Amino acid sequence: ALEQENCTYSYYADPLYVFMDSEYNQIEVEADSMSEVMNYLIDGMEDICKLTSYNDKVISVELPTIVVREIEYTEPAVRGDTSGKIMKLARLKGTSYEIQVAAFVEIGDMIEVDTRTNEFKKRA
Repeated sequence: ALEQENCTYSYYADPLYVFMDSEYNQIEVEADSMSEVMNYLIDGMEDICKLTSYNDKVISVELPTIVVREIEYTEPAVRGDTSGKIMKLARLKGTSYEIQVAAFVEIGDMIEVDTRTNEFKKRA
């Protein structure tokens, strides 16, 4: 039977991603069930993930539509551009995943990312 459960991500134990349900049971998920979700996973994150299982095997993991992440590295801002139209590459802290962000975003900023489209939304 198909089951859905809200869980939080705990840690990565190669080759498994370990989640915890509301009763502190550990659920191990194989990387091939993770898709792009692993681009946003950071140890100790509080975002609630939705795990979908079929016959007690997790087949998909969904993140909230919007997650807030810290910028670990990006090029310095271009002076004068505050329109938000010019984009540059930035790396998310804890994941090494890179996305396009507005030129005014700096290292250490917290940003909102749409996990469905991998798009920068705004500074958080």
